[in-house]
Amino acid sequence: MEPIVTMFHFDMPAALDERGSWSNRDSVDWFMEFAEILFKEFEDGVKYWLTINEQNILTLVGPVIGTMVLPKDCRNRVKEVYQQNHHMLVAQAKAMALCHKMLPKAKIGPAPNISLVYPASCKPEDIIAAQNANALRNWLYLDAYVFGEYNNLVWAWLKQQDACHDFAEGDREILKNVHPDFIGFNYYSTSTCGESDGKARDKALSQEENKSEPGFFQNVENPNLPVTDFGWKIDPVGFRATIREMYSRHHLPMLVTENGLGAYDKLTEDGKVHDQYRIKYLREHIGQVQQAITDGCVMMGYCPWSAIDLISTHEGMVKRYGFIYVDRDELDIRSLNRVRKDSFYWYKKVIASNGADLTDM
Repeated sequence: MEPIVTMFHFDMPAALDERGSWSNRDSVDWFMEFAEILFKEFEDGVKYWLTINEQNILTLVGPVIGTMVLPKDCRNRVKEVYQQNHHMLVAQAKAMALCHKMLPKAKIGPAPNISLVYPASCKPEDIIAAQNANALRNWLYLDAYVFGEYNNLVWAWLKQQDACHDFAEGDREILKNVHPDFIGFNYYSTSTCGESDGKARDKALSQEENKSEPGFFQNVENPNLPVTDFGWKIDPVGFRATIREMYSRHHLPMLVTENGLGAYDKLTEDGKVHDQYRIKYLREHIGQVQQAITDGCVMMGYCPWSAIDLISTHEGMVKRYGFIYVDRDELDIRSLNRVRKDSFYWYKKVIASNGADLTDM
């Protein structure tokens, strides 16, 4: 087994939250101190590092799901959010440079949540809206990670809102010095958008979908895709499309760091979990990774989410992802017994065949 270590996964220490979290420019130094400790302590056991998990989700919906702190006196929410995003970009760029210096044989990369946003139609205005949404959700982060530059569409949008963030001295050089060895990314579903009429209105969609931005794009439903128990679109072909677009834009090896199905798993009377729906989801998505490889995309590996049931970021214990069931619910600890689901045995077979055998059990 080869460990892949994520340095930051929605887990700013409470003491640093109280000091402003990523809003505080000192957060760049905090992250560097943390990175140096990690690289020293685990230099012999870890070859692969990930910097910040789902930085784009932290930025896009962080205040909603409770993973981003906003100052009480915040007057321009958009500028504040993207200032924090800038601090994260500088911090992870410096961490990558430090990793290459301290651990020359190690590999390091980002771990955003990347998924394509489709246009609602072939109407030219919808195409423009989809380009806007993709820039805000995906390319802002990957362009900064790989090229050290801010995406032009997003920068123009920030200017329109008087929300361009501040650069400290040396920030531009730090960003230009970013050289990830690969792109780690999480994928769950796609979203769809169309032209915005400039009015602010939005349904409560999942964290996987952009909040509509008036005058920039408007989220719409995609009637062509089924959804999970929690309303997330199931789109394995979109997985392949996302991989193809990423590789065509950035030409770096890719590592799938999360992909899986959250569901209301239930124990049967015989004490088992028959999650054929999860097997179907994973089989179809892994198959699309294989298709992307035949398209010429370079893939380093695939990591499903997750090995064991855990507390979902904002949907609690009721939303289960694991191959192993944990006997507890939101408030009742219960027995905490572990039960291997049907998907456990199926994925064991997939691993043994290195992905060649995706047939049902």
